[in-house]
Amino acid sequence: MSKERVFIFDTTLRDGAQTQGVDFSLEDKVKIAHWLDKLGVDYIEGGWPGANPTDTEFFQRKHSFKNAKLTCFGMTKRSGRSADNDTGLSALLNSNTPAVCLVGKSSDFHVKVALEISNEENLENIRESAKHFIKAKKEFMFDAEHFFDGYKSNSKYAISCLKAAYDEGARWIVLCDTNGGTLPHEITKIVTEVSKIIPGKNLGIHAHDDTGNAVANSLAAVLAGARQIQGTINGLGERCGNANLMSLIPTFFLKQDFCSNFETNIESENIKNLTQCSRLLDEILNRKPNQHLPYVGAAAFSHKGGLHVSAVLKDPKTYEHINPEDVGNSRNIVISDQSGKSNIISRLKSININIEENDPRIKKLLNEVKDREFNGYSYDGADASFELLARRITGKIPNYISITEYDVIVKKESSGNIFSIAKAYLEVDGKKILCQGEGNGPVNALDNAIRANVDRLAKYSIYLKDLKLVDYKVRILNTGTEAVTRVSIESTDSKGKNWFTIGVSTNIIEASFKALIDSLDYKLFKDNAPASL
Repeated sequence: MSKERVFIFDTTLRDGAQTQGVDFSLEDKVKIAHWLDKLGVDYIEGGWPGANPTDTEFFQRKHSFKNAKLTCFGMTKRSGRSADNDTGLSALLNSNTPAVCLVGKSSDFHVKVALEISNEENLENIRESAKHFIKAKKEFMFDAEHFFDGYKSNSKYAISCLKAAYDEGARWIVLCDTNGGTLPHEITKIVTEVSKIIPGKNLGIHAHDDTGNAVANSLAAVLAGARQIQGTINGLGERCGNANLMSLIPTFFLKQDFCSNFETNIESENIKNLTQCSRLLDEILNRKPNQHLPYVGAAAFSHKGGLHVSAVLKDPKTYEHINPEDVGNSRNIVISDQSGKSNIISRLKSININIEENDPRIKKLLNEVKDREFNGYSYDGADASFELLARRITGKIPNYISITEYDVIVKKESSGNIFSIAKAYLEVDGKKILCQGEGNGPVNALDNAIRANVDRLAKYSIYLKDLKLVDYKVRILNTGTEAVTRVSIESTDSKGKNWFTIGVSTNIIEASFKALIDSLDYKLFKDNAPASL
């Protein structure tokens, strides 16, 4: 049986740019577009020419895509002027893209309230806009804004808006759940009804995630007949976001009901690039990835409970719906106070420590982890600190820098400026080295004290020059004068791989110092620095 073709339309560069806190530069858009084309999507919506300088310049550049059609976005012509004399349409026509996607109202309520024109005038604007681009031999798409709400209030008029574009030769009619409030069973019912009037091979779905159903709604629309899916990388988008293509694409490849009946333009080997593509976007936006994204999140295949881990190690299918490597992800065995022997053995193997199951050091490590977590440690998100602990107990890590004593002063000037002064005595190869520094907090001051004197740290200076602290978090675990503080530090270096360390104490500076020293030790260990004499 031949499979039916589903087209993937990415709107990250436009819908994604509407996300709070997101502002793509021109080079950001070029880089993302390159990755989308490499992935193999059918359409890349580059933005709205004329709406802002970045989008305008993006379309002025020459793009040589191998897989995708670059598509510009705009709105139907304004009332009171012809399509030929509409400056907005002219900007789209001059963008020299093979495809054009125009948004127009398909709800009589929005025609009345937002556009303040008659229903017939809105239909005329849709028709004339479609004619304008089809005459210019552009692949024309009509985004029927607020379609599902419009259909529920006045189905006859909503359908007439679709037909106004389709009857003029539109290639795609995209049904938009603009407010994101429609549920999957409603999508199924309405798309099924619409496909009796407009063929499914010309229907698309554009779902927003305001009820958390954008992916489900997109899949329901395809099963009901639609053959184009619009969405974004990581579900980026206004309010709660759009349908997440990082969930939709692998579903079409790896889930039986879809992979046996539908095909896309994306090659099977490219699916393994999904996790990298997802994290590239977060890197461009300089934000932490969502660990819990389906398929591509760092925690998507994480296992914490001891019984779960034992089962997964025997057969991954017990608690994993796919093989994580299929989407470029990896399995993660979490170490915590819920861990069992299987967790410890698996994690030791993942860091290349091979040890016999009956080795007493395994029980010692497990008990140490549980004792420490009882006292406030958490190795869930502190892989580097766990690895250091494991290697110390198994005798597989040398001594590097010793800290014999330190002193931190917090000072407030008459101007109101508050800063910290740190002094630390470090020992390398039996020699004490005094390091001093200032910062706008104790950890920053301690870090600066070491960084400012890195050249004096003898053989370790070359290893620590590119060390950077990315993030610092403090959590108070209980209340009162003897409150326990947990400090987490995220570090990175020129190699670009981040690591996480942790420290716990009733004193926030001591907790911070423990996490900082672990960060230094882990950096020296992973770079194969020599031991201190």
